[in-house]
Parts: sequence; C-alpha cells; structure tokens
Amino acid sequence: MDDLYREIIIERHKNPLHRGSLEHASICFEDENPLCGDHIRLELRVDENNRVVEAVFNGNGCAISTASADLLIDSIIGKTVEEVKEINKQDVLDMLAIELGPVRLKCALLPLKVLKAGVYGVQQATDDLIEGKPNP
Repeated sequence: MDDLYREIIIERHKNPLHRGSLEHASICFEDENPLCGDHIRLELRVDENNRVVEAVFNGNGCAISTASADLLIDSIIGKTVEEVKEINKQDVLDMLAIELGPVRLKCALLPLKVLKAGVYGVQQATDDLIEGKPNP
C-alpha cells in the first residue's frame, strides 16, 4: 500500500494539478522551510459566499512538499474559508498516507502552515498555525 501512495506523491510532484498563479487572488501567502529550502506560495480566489473557488500553488521543494501542496488544494476547493481553517495536521498526513520522519514532516506541513497564515491573515507563518488558530 505504501508503494501506491509513494507513486501518487511522485506523480503529484512531477505533474501537479494545481501549480500556477492567479490574477487578483483574494488570499495569498508564501513561506519557506529553512531546514531544507522548500518554498511554497499559495493563492486562493474566494467568492462572495467566502467559498474557495480557485486555488493554486507555486514554488520549489521536494516531492513531499509539492505533493502535499497539490493534495491540500484538491481538498480546499469548494470549501468555505471557515472550513479551510479547520484543516489540521492529521488531515494532511492522511492525504499523504505514508510514515514521515521529523524532517519530512516539516516538508509535508509547510503548505498547511502557508494556507493557514493566508486564511487567518497573519503577517508571519508560525508552527502553531498547523495545530489550530494563530496566537495573538
């Protein structure tokens, strides 16, 4: 089973479905993982009902961070911003469905940290965003 998920991660890294940029994005945020140099920028377009109607990512990183960003975007299109705020670390790990060590965990969770920083409108992405709301 792990092999199937590894193949999905490699495929999403090589051929991501949601790589790009949006004109007039409603929400955008970017950050990097200083441990490995991964850099992710997420852009979302939100409609008048506060629902994500379009989302893309850009940046460079390892297979785990790229696949995580692409799968995360799959999961948020059609959700309200409030629903997006509820996505957590375990949701991302379930999407990837493989065991990750501490270093790879940071890679996998970078897109979630960037997404949360964007939807909460904070100035700086912090690790506390991965688990929940930003600290004041």
